[in-house]
Amino acid sequence: MTGNDVLKNLSEYNIWANKTMLDVFATLPEVPGNALRLQSHALNAQAIWIARITGTESPVKVWQEHTLEELVALHNSASYRIAELVAAADEQEFNRLIHYTNSLGQQYSTRVLDILTHAFNHATYHRAQVATDLRKCGHNPPNTDYVTYVRELMGQAF
Repeated sequence: MTGNDVLKNLSEYNIWANKTMLDVFATLPEVPGNALRLQSHALNAQAIWIARITGTESPVKVWQEHTLEELVALHNSASYRIAELVAAADEQEFNRLIHYTNSLGQQYSTRVLDILTHAFNHATYHRAQVATDLRKCGHNPPNTDYVTYVRELMGQAF
């Protein structure tokens, strides 16, 4: 398995996990504010990294909050677009340095491979925070573990 295969798997998992979380949000009478804020942040970050990789303007700010409907639209654009970037990348693209300024005004240079790896890890981290917040508010969060995704793909009960 190549690095591209691993990132492709992570990009497809990311789509599944974000959709799974948003599907649970849709069943709640009201999404807890902090859960909505954290899921907004996770998806905003993906959109921001995509903009940096593609040299375009980000459509969102780091901590911009969204309604559930806006989150679904952002997921449908950002989660799928980042997967497209992975699928289209070759070794040269993965090793290309991206020069950018973060939200605090600090300048950095980072390889596309490291940005993509970070984006998927960052989303997983914040989905875990969302799950914790949902549980604290008396809701049952979805299991968005990677192995659960793999089991579901293989048709195994979990």
